[in-house]
Amino acid sequence: MKLAVIGGGSTYTPELVDGFARLRDQLPIDELWLVDPDPERRRLVGGVAQRMFAHAGHPGTVHVTDDVVAGVSDTDAVMFQLRIGGQAARQQDETWPHEACCIGQETTGPGGFAKALRTVPVVLEYAELVREHAKPDAWIVDFTNPVGIVTRALLEAGHRAVGLCNVAIGFQRRFAREFDVAPEAVRLDHVGLNHLTWERGVHVRSADGSERDVLSELLGADGGALGTGALGTGALERMAESVHMPADLIRLQHAVPSYYLRYFYAHDVVLEEQLHERTRAEAVMDTERALLTKYADPSVVTKPAELEQRGGAYYSEAAIDVLSSILGDRGDVQVLNVRNDGTFPFLPDDHVIEVPARVTRSTITPLPVEPLAPDMAGLVSHVAGYERLALEAAVHGGRDRVLRAMWAHPLVGQVDKAERLTDLLLAANADLIPWARGGAAADGASASTLAGAR
Repeated sequence: MKLAVIGGGSTYTPELVDGFARLRDQLPIDELWLVDPDPERRRLVGGVAQRMFAHAGHPGTVHVTDDVVAGVSDTDAVMFQLRIGGQAARQQDETWPHEACCIGQETTGPGGFAKALRTVPVVLEYAELVREHAKPDAWIVDFTNPVGIVTRALLEAGHRAVGLCNVAIGFQRRFAREFDVAPEAVRLDHVGLNHLTWERGVHVRSADGSERDVLSELLGADGGALGTGALGTGALERMAESVHMPADLIRLQHAVPSYYLRYFYAHDVVLEEQLHERTRAEAVMDTERALLTKYADPSVVTKPAELEQRGGAYYSEAAIDVLSSILGDRGDVQVLNVRNDGTFPFLPDDHVIEVPARVTRSTITPLPVEPLAPDMAGLVSHVAGYERLALEAAVHGGRDRVLRAMWAHPLVGQVDKAERLTDLLLAANADLIPWARGGAAADGASASTLAGAR
């Protein structure tokens, strides 16, 4: 089995390698290829990855290269984990929207739109190399944000692709700890779009095989007292604190929102916080410097503790779950980013949603879900409209397409604000969006930017 990681120089990668080493029986890798254009990242991250495999006694080999064709040739699966422009571009995404009184965030709002414009053309070029050189039935597993938009770009171009996010597995692990059960005993009713999701049910399986919805217990919907039940007194407040949202919101929606929904439900509060705090990009850059220093130490043969501060909790477990399900043709159910295909009847079939899906070697199929409540369906529909326009702008370019998508975003919604944000976006990304170099009115798909991806 050969796997390739495009963007293998990421400081995330040792988290992935640690999972590959620990769970080798679940996913027996013979060759792991880390592809990255940055020679220093290849040396440091590739070096520690090779030491981790050796220390764990893993029989597979780790190869490090900047040659994309060599990396993806004859692969069984390819993982995408790119960040075009690096953390410097993320820092911009988290700051320039403030000039128009809008939140700065790397996947949500105007900053997330900028990331899509930078990322989609590069991902599509890499995907063409996968199509040409990988095994005919190879899958692309996308962990590159914004996952929903990027995954739809891949599917629309005819690639065998699925999107992966760690939000659902994070919730699953949290509830498993609360109830002292294995993660596999927790099944989530997880619905929405990437980074716009709710847990509408949390089903815990007992030793006798029976299930109960512990979210109903948490909310008192089973006839018990609010916020008590198996989680104990104060459980609702603890859950609300973990997602940084009011307990009353969880009670009213009868669902636990992803913490990303705070950017919508508490936009002005978040904006005020951002104006007076360090950006997440600045914190991550500090962590990355510490990590790269550790990776340079030849005595480091396991993932450093600092990696927990980098983000992406349970990334390796999520990746290994989906890869082993695909390559092992297991037919099990995982929360993934897949084509809608009627799951949400108010969205086009070709839109990408994040729901439980059944995974086989040949297909990944969303399971039926209960209808969304009107408030959820309304927000999902609004963001989906923006996402479709954002993908059109990312593929075809042009200031008018950018402006229309910006205007369509529910966190913008005003023409003058959209105009200002469009100008700020194009100015901040002039060197990273190829068509923008020729002027804001330029049209057409981007030129090759493979050498700048990492």
